[in-house]
Amino acid sequence: MKLTDVIRRPLITEKTTVIREDGATLVFEVARDANKVDIKRAVEQLLGSKVASVRTSLAHGKMKRQGRYAGRRSDWKKAYVRLREGEKMPEFLQGA
Repeated sequence: MKLTDVIRRPLITEKTTVIREDGATLVFEVARDANKVDIKRAVEQLLGSKVASVRTSLAHGKMKRQGRYAGRRSDWKKAYVRLREGEKMPEFLQGA
């Protein structure tokens, strides 16, 4: 799996903004089959920051209806990446 396939996008929500204010935690949507080692390696190589720890969680897709037709959104995975002491957050994520 390529590094750019592991990290899909940064998650920017109210909850992740509060978590990111400490300056050491980033939250990403990642590939479902990526493990913590893959995520750590991808963040360190793509962003150039050293990673202290990675926590992952699965978000289950919601049931959605359009009239009488029901469907289901896909499940997805998110990763909470904590940077080491002294590491700076990348510039493109600081203002977000």
